[in-house]
Amino acid sequence: MEVKSQQKGARILGIKYCLGPLSETNEDLLAEHPEWDMTAIEKVTGVRTRRLVGPNQTASDLAVEAGEKLLAATGTERGKVDALIFCTQSPDYLLPTTACILQDRLKLSTSIIAFDVNLACSGYVYGLAISVSLIKSGLARTVLLLTGDTYSKFISRDNRTCRPIFGDAAAATLIEGVEGDDLIGPFEFGTDGRGKDKLILPSSGVRCSPGRQDPLNLVMDGGAVLMFTMSAVPRAVDALLKKAGVSKEDVDLYIFHQASKKVLDNLERILAIPSEKSFRCYSEIGNTVSASIPIALHEASLQDRLRSGQRVMLVGFGVGYSWGACLAVWEGERR
Repeated sequence: MEVKSQQKGARILGIKYCLGPLSETNEDLLAEHPEWDMTAIEKVTGVRTRRLVGPNQTASDLAVEAGEKLLAATGTERGKVDALIFCTQSPDYLLPTTACILQDRLKLSTSIIAFDVNLACSGYVYGLAISVSLIKSGLARTVLLLTGDTYSKFISRDNRTCRPIFGDAAAATLIEGVEGDDLIGPFEFGTDGRGKDKLILPSSGVRCSPGRQDPLNLVMDGGAVLMFTMSAVPRAVDALLKKAGVSKEDVDLYIFHQASKKVLDNLERILAIPSEKSFRCYSEIGNTVSASIPIALHEASLQDRLRSGQRVMLVGFGVGYSWGACLAVWEGERR
């Protein structure tokens, strides 16, 4: 693999996304589970409909569709993509890495870097940081960052905690090197593995007891995850503002991981962010995990909530516990 000439900075060239083709409404859940108080649940989650994949679809299928849309919209030649990163906790297999499968399906060059990142709701910010690092180091000029998850594969039909929240989706983001000022960064990250069991698939991976045959079923301690978020995220936002030397008011738009209405309501209250400076995009698609931030970023641009030259803060948080935040100057997208 050839080492590229180093770039001074990086920018987001475009974003596209793909939702699961099936829709599941709160009315559907209520019909299946009359004992669930879906009115009360919706007041907390803010989610009315979730988009889900079919039984034979995976996150990589959605990522391929999003990637194809993005390459076509930006007019990017496949041979110019130097690196492919797939951020997911819903890989096709434990091995091989799904990024290798995506390289082949998207017909990208065999000389590119391609790897998976096993992160969820913080994964998009991590993926941006890795993409920028590859570009600044001279290892890549153009990075295709794919983020996608199908948590519905891990949620039993009677899981009242998780089923009303999570939807399936994938997003594709193209990041390219620029000669001028850096348009992505700085970054702020954190990890606290003490929260590992608060959002977990206990029957997955090799840590399981030999012969254990429990079905995959996502376990979430919603109260603990909320307390972590209300503690870690405001600190990360304040640290990032200090690192960047800007005030809260200098940020034109805040895009948090689209966890739920309750989470975003509380973050806006604690951080004293007016609702018009925070974008939301979850009511008709659900919490789409690693794809939630890029979907919201793209929709904010389409709805003219984020315009060229404005500063946006992106904040991801969740499984791990893991969190990440960054600033970016939005230049608009090639469509």
